[in-house]
Amino acid sequence: MNILVIGSGGREHTLAWKLAQSPLAAKLYAVPGNPGMAEVAECIPGVDICDNAALVRLAQDKAIDLVVVGPEVPLTNGVVDAMNAAGIKAFGPTKLAAEIEGSKSFSKNLMKKYGIPTAKYEVFTNADDARAYVEKEGAPIVIKADGLAAGKGVVVAMTLDEALDAIHEIMDDAAFGQAGSRVVIEEFMAGEEASLLAFTDGKTIVPMVSSQDHKRAYDGDKGPNTGGMGTYAPAPVMTKELVAEAVEKILKPVIDAMAKEGRPYKGCLYAGLMITDDGPKVVEFNARFGDPETQVVLPLLESDLVKIMLACVDGTLADLDIAWSHGAAVCVVMASGGYPKSYQKGFAIDGLEKAKAAGTLVFHAGTAAKDGKIVTSGGRVLGVVATAEDVKQAVDKAYKGVAAISFQDAFYRKDIAHRALERLQKN
Repeated sequence: MNILVIGSGGREHTLAWKLAQSPLAAKLYAVPGNPGMAEVAECIPGVDICDNAALVRLAQDKAIDLVVVGPEVPLTNGVVDAMNAAGIKAFGPTKLAAEIEGSKSFSKNLMKKYGIPTAKYEVFTNADDARAYVEKEGAPIVIKADGLAAGKGVVVAMTLDEALDAIHEIMDDAAFGQAGSRVVIEEFMAGEEASLLAFTDGKTIVPMVSSQDHKRAYDGDKGPNTGGMGTYAPAPVMTKELVAEAVEKILKPVIDAMAKEGRPYKGCLYAGLMITDDGPKVVEFNARFGDPETQVVLPLLESDLVKIMLACVDGTLADLDIAWSHGAAVCVVMASGGYPKSYQKGFAIDGLEKAKAAGTLVFHAGTAAKDGKIVTSGGRVLGVVATAEDVKQAVDKAYKGVAAISFQDAFYRKDIAHRALERLQKN
């Protein structure tokens, strides 16, 4: 089969790496791809991934049998609908179904309607009304831009001033453009966060290995929110019982709800969960694989990813047995100095081969090729991933890989998987 991966980040590199392991994958393409993906796929730069007509033409030119969509923007832009209309199989939700991520107010209203556990909330299009609500409710409180904001449009405000500043930034200053013209304000949920991704064909749901992301930029979960500074899987907070509860009370009901709403959902559904004293509650839904969750979940997948994706597209997921490794995986993100605010680009990256020789996987997130060298070109530059029998061994191995790599102003968190390691020490 000829397979096309849309996207250029660490998630897409991981997807391409895993798809390339399938005997069904004859030829892999990536648009636009990145230097890491070029090791397993032919990269095609210069095509706008938001231009559905151009993507369909590309898929037809390359006789693509399966399109795999990485980022959320092409999904909410209807690329799956465009591929389906052209008779090309595509893994991911349609435009209507992708609204579960594209609009937080849609997602929250859906959960309210169908009794899916989540935080209490209100939706505002007027900044003064939003401020009045926050002053009435007090802090801590959570402010979210309604639309897509590359994982950064959420502020967990621990004080009233932080909440008011967030409303000013999102609504008055339009820091996230149209995405912030409407905000969702939620009650603060106490607990530990976890991510549970699932494959679905619109009827059957198969949860993946649970994971936990580290959103804050600095050690000790301090600093601004980022797209994610690292992950590990499985997350010990998600016991077998809690996974089963999340599937029964959250994943199955939301897939059923989407079908009832005339928005049948196929692809990967990402549930960001808060494990509260009352059980798991939804923080957010995403319409695609998480980044950097994918970097730890897919290395633990033992089954053929191409077969799974085809089953999701064809509605035959119930016929598959999906196997996972019993080990653990850890991803440490190496970022550009200054991220998630402004940062410089174009610094040469050294030690990539040395890191691979140390037994780690290195997934490119923000890199480019220049004058025969790999250079930095994004905020999150690399995801250094290790698998091992347990999380402690995986952490040690991942940081050995990180130590082998260098570029100017590189920074990374040194406490990835700290919650899992704390649990191990207690036990």
